[in-house]
Amino acid sequence: MPTFKSVVLAILALTSASAFAADALPGAIAAPGESVVLSVHAEGAQVYECKAGTDGKLAWAFREPIATLFADGKTIGRHYAGPNWELADSSAVGGKATGNAPGATAADIPWLRLEVTARRGSGVLTPATTVQRINTHGGKLDGACDKAGEFRTAPYSAEYVFLKKG
Repeated sequence: MPTFKSVVLAILALTSASAFAADALPGAIAAPGESVVLSVHAEGAQVYECKAGTDGKLAWAFREPIATLFADGKTIGRHYAGPNWELADSSAVGGKATGNAPGATAADIPWLRLEVTARRGSGVLTPATTVQRINTHGGKLDGACDKAGEFRTAPYSAEYVFLKKG
């Protein structure tokens, strides 16, 4: 049975870890006053399409994400265009970006804060009001494209943190 001292130390450690995690996020994607509903790991690809820009030159334009969501090493859902996140429990949310911060390297897609703008089903994601995309690796596609309508993918991984008010 744990001693009172070990319980207090554990609580302090958790409190300090939570405070550090919140402080470590860039202000542009922070969500002060919100608490975690679910945190998942995503593995997938960012899909790009070769399109003519406003200047008429062909360039890669982001089209959509396609990713599998994992918790404790198990597949629990998917992430796809919208952007949308859907879990096996039938809960789903869609969102729109409201803040961003650069990834760790030039090859990493940005970290994002997204406001939940749509909900479907009932389950774990039902109370979510904000989604953060953090700890991104990869996902950017650079270089020239030669043929309009051509598609390419760039593998990426990220953590998605679903938050609720309060």
